[in-house]
Amino acid sequence: MSIKTISENKCFDGMQTVFSHDSAATGCPMRVAIYLPPQAQQAKVPVLFWLSGLTCTEENFTVKAGAQRVAAQLGMAIVAPDTSPRGVRFPGDDASYDFGLGAGFYVDATEAPWSANYRMYSYVARELPDLVGAHFALDLSRAGIAGHSMGGHGALTIGLKNPERFRSISAFAPISSPMRCPWGEKALTGYLGADRAAWADYDATALVQSRGWKGGPILVDQGSGDQFLASQLKPELLSAACEEADVPLHLRMQPGYDHSYYFIATFIEDHLRHHAAQLA
Repeated sequence: MSIKTISENKCFDGMQTVFSHDSAATGCPMRVAIYLPPQAQQAKVPVLFWLSGLTCTEENFTVKAGAQRVAAQLGMAIVAPDTSPRGVRFPGDDASYDFGLGAGFYVDATEAPWSANYRMYSYVARELPDLVGAHFALDLSRAGIAGHSMGGHGALTIGLKNPERFRSISAFAPISSPMRCPWGEKALTGYLGADRAAWADYDATALVQSRGWKGGPILVDQGSGDQFLASQLKPELLSAACEEADVPLHLRMQPGYDHSYYFIATFIEDHLRHHAAQLA
């Protein structure tokens, strides 16, 4: 599968690239940002897949998180895909910020018309790693996954279901149990239908209980000043599930921090070093 380079910018002696490709999973072109550290010029490097949140594209993390400096020091690549298909349009796909465009929720939709293209789970879990592994100097045996908010939900669920592919997991302010919050209930009903039993496969708390996790500790940072903390994110549900299932979770409540990229930029170095240690 070919890729088309959109932009290339030298950054901390590495290269920040944005490319597009035709996706079999989503049935449309997809855009992806990838940071290659300078070490990738000599050998394959470990890679972190980053999943962004509602309304975001591949650009948000790339320009706001300030991750490239530490990634260059660690010799780690970062792959940041878009958050939903954008090469197809359906009625109502831009009617709200929390469903449709920019809100793919990293599921494989089963409800029409979304099921034809909204297959972000298959895209991130299978197609994207295979694609970047074929085109860039990445060691896919040393891959981790992380994300923010909706993307934190995606990182947790995709990581938990694919331990053979992702060896480390972290998240910022994840939607810990989409089955039990308004954002998740709306998205899962729209993409998967009304049968709540089908939702459990995309709920981190349910997956921890049903599948466990044999890797290293999962790192989660949550701001105490996050406006969505009580209504949408509910990290206490994830903490309780991990304790019950004996899954190692390092949940850090960060006093005063909100849901923004200022929060992510403050603690992204900790997350990159968390992954580097587990992928060493």
